[in-house]
Amino acid sequence: MDNFNADKLIKLALEEDITSEDISTNAVMKEYKKGAVSLICKQDGVICGLEVFERVFKILDENTEVNLLAKDGEKVKKGQHIAELTGDIRVLLSGERTALNYLQRMSGIATYTSEVAALLKGSKTKLLDTRKTTPNMRIFEKYAVKCGGGNNHRYNLSDGVMLKDNHIGAAGGIKQAVAAAKAYCSFVHKIEVEVENLDMCREALEAGADIIMLDNMSVEDMKKAVKLINGRALTECSGNVTRENIKNIIDAGVDFVSSGALTHSAPILDLSLKNLHPVEAQ
Repeated sequence: MDNFNADKLIKLALEEDITSEDISTNAVMKEYKKGAVSLICKQDGVICGLEVFERVFKILDENTEVNLLAKDGEKVKKGQHIAELTGDIRVLLSGERTALNYLQRMSGIATYTSEVAALLKGSKTKLLDTRKTTPNMRIFEKYAVKCGGGNNHRYNLSDGVMLKDNHIGAAGGIKQAVAAAKAYCSFVHKIEVEVENLDMCREALEAGADIIMLDNMSVEDMKKAVKLINGRALTECSGNVTRENIKNIIDAGVDFVSSGALTHSAPILDLSLKNLHPVEAQ
């Protein structure tokens, strides 16, 4: 993960939650007092985002001590202690929600991704995420997908060429869109084309697409498309792919399957900071 950009986003999240002061904390804790609190998992899952969680408290006060008892990507159990924090009670209270928001969201994505990836185990098909991420959370959410055993598709619009239906419509057809992309982009960029039927698949193949995305096609048509392409381009399928229906795609034989659900539909993993108490300063 890009720590520089992550820090910028974490600071913005803290500014969102503390515009001037934490009046609840300042009302009950008017001066420094050392305290400790435990991070506890409340359901089984895959933990992800521990360094982000820690960074929230370190940004508020670099003297905060965070003892991590697990690592990103590890499976955790209900009731498991994940971390112990020690520091200024005011910091522990003020950073709690922002830190948990990151950790719960990222762990939820990692958990959901691990469940979907497990369904593809033993097949040639690799699981990909999409750009259907929460604004200003992409760096965290795509990292969570990797922690859960998935793979990242392009990071953003500057990262790769993907000609979707509206690009094709704007260019006047697949042949024209691919030709324009080849003329505009460096030779190092692969060109991916989204198709919706076998005729479009043939056109994309003839135009020289490097990757052909089979969008919302039936499994039978996907099988026909893979046979038609016959290794002359990489194949990806997409379109409402979820944990519930991904098993149906395995037999299609595509190289990749992309699922927006990994990031836009994963429930959080329930985690909590518990048992905050003062400790004697050494």
